[in-house]
Amino acid sequence: MKASYIKPVLPLRDIVIFPSMVVPLFVGRDKSIKALQEVMKSDKSIVLVTQKNSEVDDPDEKDLYGYGCLSKILQLLKLPDGTVKVLVEGEKRVRILKHDKKDENFLTCEVEIAEDQNSSKEL
Repeated sequence: MKASYIKPVLPLRDIVIFPSMVVPLFVGRDKSIKALQEVMKSDKSIVLVTQKNSEVDDPDEKDLYGYGCLSKILQLLKLPDGTVKVLVEGEKRVRILKHDKKDENFLTCEVEIAEDQNSSKEL
């Protein structure tokens, strides 16, 4: 049986993060900023999941894809306008098992590491 983890979720608009990518993100939604503040207190890892529709302001389970990327926060900078610039590095692909509704301040979910499927076909 695979190990599962409960992690905060950062929904993304119009970008997909893969393992080994290092990307700056600008975060403005309250729930997303609270999720970032929470992970900065602990191991700095968060699940980045792309939204199906970028126009949804308060995404729910049905608005997010079933796979994401477990990522590390490398740098966090609070900007004067209230938004946050965060530098993230994708680490591992994860499958979202279920979304947690316990914490109203930000989204959390239970994830398991999605192992890469290597094709061994001859060309």
